[in-house]
Amino acid sequence: MDLAALFRQRFATAPTLLARAPGRVNLLGEHVDYNDGMVLPAAIDRAVSLAALPNDDGLVTLYAADLKQSVSFRVEALESKKDAAGKALPNWALYPAGVAWALQSSGLAVRGMQAVYTSDVPIGSGLSSSAAVEMAFGAAWQALGGWKLDKVALAKKGQMAENKYVGVSTGLMDQFASTCGVKGHVLYFDTRSLAWEPIPLPAGTAIVIADSGVRRSLVTSAYNERRASCEQAVELLRQHLPNIKSLRDVSTVEFAAYREFLPETVCKRAEHIVKEIHRVEQAVSCLRSGDAHLFGGLMYAGHNSLRDLYEVSCPELDILVSATRDIPGCHGARLTGAGFGGCTVNLVEADKAQAFVQALRTAYQQKTGRDAAIYVCQASDGAAAWPI
Repeated sequence: MDLAALFRQRFATAPTLLARAPGRVNLLGEHVDYNDGMVLPAAIDRAVSLAALPNDDGLVTLYAADLKQSVSFRVEALESKKDAAGKALPNWALYPAGVAWALQSSGLAVRGMQAVYTSDVPIGSGLSSSAAVEMAFGAAWQALGGWKLDKVALAKKGQMAENKYVGVSTGLMDQFASTCGVKGHVLYFDTRSLAWEPIPLPAGTAIVIADSGVRRSLVTSAYNERRASCEQAVELLRQHLPNIKSLRDVSTVEFAAYREFLPETVCKRAEHIVKEIHRVEQAVSCLRSGDAHLFGGLMYAGHNSLRDLYEVSCPELDILVSATRDIPGCHGARLTGAGFGGCTVNLVEADKAQAFVQALRTAYQQKTGRDAAIYVCQASDGAAAWPI
């Protein structure tokens, strides 16, 4: 899509700024971000792109090209969550408006603008389409406002928008990966200290994302239940390990010693978290040594844990993962994102990626009667904006 041409068609003038922010996929470290754990996401080469023209009258007029919908709101009236005509903002507009609100709340200048944006990040699939929208607008307003935040600080504004303006409780990983992505690298991110470093993906590999076509329906209630189980586990384990603040502080040896004091379901949830954090640490060693095969084994182990202990998989995701074991060139696979639908992530030999896609699509169709959208991706750079 030629965004500049669409902008001229929509507003009868030319844009002066382009911005882009990628979606993300998490290769390992699922559901550990709210337990202070370490994660291994990567920004992907599917993104939100926008074209914009600033103004000084405080009016923001947005056109969401994929939805064919537009809205206008004023930057001085963001708190009301209403458009310029006094009507409630549509849900899709809460994300850019929330970013403007979060930036303004920190004393940063937010200019009015006309903007057109589009996305090729599938919505509702676990690839953080909402974070990509937030970070694209964050990058645009930073470029137009004449101020500069470091990347993690900008990601925090996106998280603040989603948590406090949109009303969705999320960790920082999605916005972080969208902002801090590094081409060809996975991001090792400590969600407690916010320290991070890019680590190269194994040479000759590609990230393949398979969309089950199942849209997540139980996420909010299930997410809250699992988060509560993790908090309960910490309270009970603290009777034996008084210095722990979260499950991140419990070693696998300590968990083995004290697991008997946990109720069965709480024990299963906690076991996933403790071992998943340990898997991430092992995976970092694999990446540093370029061992794609062992890294893939850890991905499979992570999926089994999400299926059996955290219980956030579904039959379609399990079929997508199990089918890969018979396809040449696949190092590892697992569900990615919150679960209950959405996508799997696969680490595949790059020269076998296209054959892998065909084989996986055929196997999934035969076993479920469904068609899976499958994307060969590369790890990409994070959010950016530039003048045109």
